[in-house]
Amino acid sequence: MQLPFPPAEEPDDATREAGRIMFAGETDFVKGVVAMDGLPEADRPEVCFAGRSNVGKSSLINALTGRKGLARASNTPGRTQEINYFTVGESHYLVDLPGYGYANAPIPVVEKWQRLLKNYLRGRVTLRRAFVLVDARHGVKPVDEEIMALLASAAVTFQCVMTKTDKLKKGELDKVLTQVREKLQKFPSAYPELIITSSEKGDGIETLRAIIAGID
Repeated sequence: MQLPFPPAEEPDDATREAGRIMFAGETDFVKGVVAMDGLPEADRPEVCFAGRSNVGKSSLINALTGRKGLARASNTPGRTQEINYFTVGESHYLVDLPGYGYANAPIPVVEKWQRLLKNYLRGRVTLRRAFVLVDARHGVKPVDEEIMALLASAAVTFQCVMTKTDKLKKGELDKVLTQVREKLQKFPSAYPELIITSSEKGDGIETLRAIIAGID
């Protein structure tokens, strides 16, 4: 019996090459957005990356683009409180959403970015998919379920990306994946494949590139 939410298959040669070409081009920071009226023109498809603080989001974006300093990694949870836009060639935007679940930020700051996030998810017509990052060492936490519920309420398709899988042994990873699958089954807008990654080792990066290149 096939498991629900199986790992995404390795791309074939053509889709792998499409992903390589897309991310071999120029990838540039466009702007950090703090209000809806600051969003770039909605002139191309975009995908966004969401994840709780320190899940490895910046590392994943840097691995995807092959540019170590593109997305600023920080050990201070919640330091990035903007929606950061990056171009991928001339065809797509990558959107880095603020890390959620930070306890030390002032409540008004948290409330402000939550409002911005909700407005963005519900109002951005060119948003094609959200990638929700889940730390493989911890599985889906309540704060992850909150963002998944928000995406579902906004009718945004989201796909779960497991990060830091190199930190676990195979048996440990299988156990976490069982928990993740159980959590995802309650969300109809969850894309039915998982992406298993390690930014440090490069695992799953070609697969994720190919998936993004196939989104239009």
